[in-house]
Amino acid sequence: MAPIKQVILCGFGGQGIVLAGTILSQAAFNDGKWVSGTNSYGAAARGGGCRAEVVISDKPIIFPYVIAADMLIAMYQTAYNKYIARVKPNEGVIIYDEQFTPEETKGLKYVGIPATKTAIEELNKGIAANVVILSAAVEMTGIVTKKSLKSAIEEIIPERLRELNLKAMDIGFRIGKMKSDQIH
Repeated sequence: MAPIKQVILCGFGGQGIVLAGTILSQAAFNDGKWVSGTNSYGAAARGGGCRAEVVISDKPIIFPYVIAADMLIAMYQTAYNKYIARVKPNEGVIIYDEQFTPEETKGLKYVGIPATKTAIEELNKGIAANVVILSAAVEMTGIVTKKSLKSAIEEIIPERLRELNLKAMDIGFRIGKMKSDQIH
């Protein structure tokens, strides 16, 4: 991994964006990395725009906010539109939920993940889409290890929802494996 990886996760309140950012942060910490995480909600928590930023480093982090994202994980069109300008030109990776179709920026790599659709069809729970897309991103990029992601989910998710989220993780890994050729 490069010395610093910067990730923005974005969507709308209620999609579990902040939770996904927390899981990613914990997974990086479990991998022995230095981590900084921040998040923000729009004017209305549920339904308003939200984002989570995660900075992962092999060394202490001097500036805790994303300057130029290596990866943007987007679950909603409006949020994508707001944060696409913060992705590193000509090298950033965009992983988006296929429930919307982003206008692609030249020089960036785009991978669509059917996160919401798959969570509804295979788990009967759209709320697990955040873990599906995060796990697919981990499988495709190796930003954290799969083992550390699993342990982060087990540490953070309440017991009553843990099995659902671990199933969502496995589904995300499966989708990410199928799509990984689009990223490399």
